[in-house]
Amino acid sequence: MTVTVRFAPSPTGRIHIGNARTALFNWLFAMNNKGRFIQRFDDTDIARSKQEFSDAILYDLHWLGIFPDATEYQSRRFEVYDAAVERLKTAGVLYACYETPEELDLRRKVRRTRG
Repeated sequence: MTVTVRFAPSPTGRIHIGNARTALFNWLFAMNNKGRFIQRFDDTDIARSKQEFSDAILYDLHWLGIFPDATEYQSRRFEVYDAAVERLKTAGVLYACYETPEELDLRRKVRRTRG
């Protein structure tokens, strides 16, 4: 089995030391295991994601000596995600959530206080 890891920042700004560390550890893990390192941009926040930041992130990774085996953009995969949703619907294993974001947030807070 081939190991595949990814680094998936949102291209809403430049990378920082924490991002660089995560990318480096993932890349080293892939290289040590003869695996693949995928650069996936989590660019579904259309309002804040910018191509200039994606380009800058790739530039910075290259400067660090990290060269991804593949680069993907999550926003270009909506058809894949839609097809997966349809398969789940067809299989009868997808169910609707009728709670509001506020109700979900309250439920989350209650669970956190309970440990």
